[in-house]
Amino acid sequence: VQLQASGGGLVQAGGSLRLSCAASGRTFISFIMGWFRQAPGKEREFVAGINRSGGNSAYADSVKGRFTLSGDTGKNTVSLQMNSLKPEDTAVYYCAYGRIKSVIYDLRTADSYDYWGQGTQVTVSS
Repeated sequence: VQLQASGGGLVQAGGSLRLSCAASGRTFISFIMGWFRQAPGKEREFVAGINRSGGNSAYADSVKGRFTLSGDTGKNTVSLQMNSLKPEDTAVYYCAYGRIKSVIYDLRTADSYDYWGQGTQVTVSS
């Protein structure tokens, strides 16, 4: 599976950006996709995740109400709409993709994902 992320860039605080991620190759029938981010000097953290049907989604508390994750299962793509951006949202954002291996899975855990994109920079200026 290959992941191609797009979007990101530089925006002023309060602005919006949209990240997209497309999975290709030997994709799975049952899968999850999500976004994690890593700011300089910090550990990678969960941002948002969703399963293929869209019936299960999760967001980090820090982005709830500002970020919206949507998926196009037919195209194996997800998009993260980021509104009301804050300087603390500045980070490298990583797309992730994983096969659902059991009925119990955690969208928030990095170990749930098997493949990772190359990362895209999001910079929010104050």
